Amino acid sequence: MVSSQASAVLRARRWLLPLAIASCCVMRVVIVLMPPPRDLDASHRKSFHVSVGEIVGAMPVPGRQDVVHASPPPPPPERVARTEAPPSSPPPEPPESEEIVDTSPKRRAKRERIFDASQPPPVRQERTRKPAADPCTGRYIYIQDLPSQFNADLLRDCRSMSEWTDMCSHFTLEVIFHNRMRQYGCLTADASHAAAVYVPYYPGLNVGRHLWGFSNGVRDALVEDLVDRLWATPAWAAHGGQDHFLVGGRIAWHFHREDGGVWGSRLLFLPEARNMTALVLESGPWHAGDVGRRQWLIAFAGARWAGGGGTLCDAVIDQCARSRRCGLLQCGWCGRRNDCYAPGNVVRHFKSAAFCLQPPGYSYTRRSAFDAMLAGCVPVFFHPSSAYTQYRWHLPVDHAKYSVFVPGNSVRNGTVRVKDVLRRFGRAEVAATSEQVV
Repeated sequence: MVSSQASAVLRARRWLLPLAIASCCVMRVVIVLMPPPRDLDASHRKSFHVSVGEIVGAMPVPGRQDVVHASPPPPPPERVARTEAPPSSPPPEPPESEEIVDTSPKRRAKRERIFDASQPPPVRQERTRKPAADPCTGRYIYIQDLPSQFNADLLRDCRSMSEWTDMCSHFTLEVIFHNRMRQYGCLTADASHAAAVYVPYYPGLNVGRHLWGFSNGVRDALVEDLVDRLWATPAWAAHGGQDHFLVGGRIAWHFHREDGGVWGSRLLFLPEARNMTALVLESGPWHAGDVGRRQWLIAFAGARWAGGGGTLCDAVIDQCARSRRCGLLQCGWCGRRNDCYAPGNVVRHFKSAAFCLQPPGYSYTRRSAFDAMLAGCVPVFFHPSSAYTQYRWHLPVDHAKYSVFVPGNSVRNGTVRVKDVLRRFGRAEVAATSEQVV
């Protein structure tokens, strides 16, 4: 019996031993893989103890009269300030990713002001940006508003523009330029902001319809209507049309019909058109008052003194009368024609010469000096008080840019001839001086 029990125990031990070994291995694996228990930090532990103390102190314990309160946590140990010697080298700068916290008294005071609810919030000052420069400054162009009869309607009559060619399949300079102006990047709708005013009139297309078989009244009808409209606009009143310009697709000869002529229009002879700038296919120097093509070198309009000879004015008249290059228009009681009181006669006379003589008469100044400037004629003065010391607000400081000075005493005593002085100026120099006058 005993032996049978012993043999049974031995058989059981043989099976239990492997099971025990396997169980030990499993437990070891579980222990190794199990995560460590979370360690509450000081703040969590502190709040935990305080909560427990409050709960314990608030709950009475049966069988006891006193109330058990949790003891407060011990105070933290005092920190001992350590005095360290300053480092021999400056500390390294913190990396850019770290935030530098300024704990200075000034910084703390600033933070206290920020979080002080009794103080009004600080006003944030916006940084004012300098406005960018306008690229169109000085380049704005205003397109004058004109009825279609001055441009678009002329294109509808393209078959009548030429006797030999159908012009409907061709584009002229006027049409091309008008289209380009519509695409210009610095257009303005306010004429007061414009540096120039474009007049979208097609003068070449207009005159081309009436070159043959029409009266001058028909040729000039649309032109005169144009200048009347322009004259009545605020844009024209601002500068008298001097900032207006137009483009013509024909040569200048087609727009310069003189009185009695039978070809072209008189567009560029109208007083209003003279103030404008006309861009045409070729210039007309014989009409534009080019000093190189003027009839005389010198011109004079005036009269001798009634009190007798010997004056500077008399000397100038005598020298002009003896020269074939001087045009003399005598006025007053001793003149052959009493026509100096008509401004048109005087201006036409001065337009025929490059230089206009301005000797002093009953006074130093002469109205004739301004008549000459209007005609594009360079004034010749014989005394500083005739212009230089009189019109300091109106005439350039550099007198040589727009005039010529000849000493009057030298002319009166016969030692200087005005013609010899003026012949020394070259053609280019005369043209530049005349341009300054204009």
